[in-house]
Amino acid sequence: MTRARLALLAAGGAVVALALAGCTSTPDAAPSVAASATTTDAPAPDAGASATPTTDPITPTCENIIPTATVDDFKSLGWTYQEEPFRIGATALDDGVQCKWGDAKVASDRVQIFGWAPIDDATAQQAEKDLVASGWKLERDGTGDYVTENPDWLGGRGADGYGLTYLFGDGWVKFADTRQSLLLVETPQ
Repeated sequence: MTRARLALLAAGGAVVALALAGCTSTPDAAPSVAASATTTDAPAPDAGASATPTTDPITPTCENIIPTATVDDFKSLGWTYQEEPFRIGATALDDGVQCKWGDAKVASDRVQIFGWAPIDDATAQQAEKDLVASGWKLERDGTGDYVTENPDWLGGRGADGYGLTYLFGDGWVKFADTRQSLLLVETPQ
């Protein structure tokens, strides 16, 4: 991928992030890294008002769980997506979707990962427990439960020490390759 394309993607992502930040009523605070599976009251990025469906749910797709502008930006770069079942470890959530966006013509680890699925409380609690038991870090706030891969595994990835992250809310779970990227994941509409 050329530097120009990377710069365009970064600029597009920054525009989307700024636009989303302007829609919130409270300022975003930088997340803190948990030293172990703990609970914290630290503010987290606003997950958006669309976290819980208000009507009959629509089947999630790689193009309806992130903003249309982001989809358009990815496509303008020649990126496509690979759609997969939403998984939390060995548990598949059949009504969800996980998407890897990137340039399929170039062998690279430069991809963006997003996912969304409906989930019941018992499955969510078990998934959180299993992730924490395997070394992931748990943080809770008013938005939901964030479960993030161990910062020691990141190898330089992830803003502020947050790599792959699940956000468990009321009846749904989101997933992204970084905690900050969860801002882009929407309930399908």
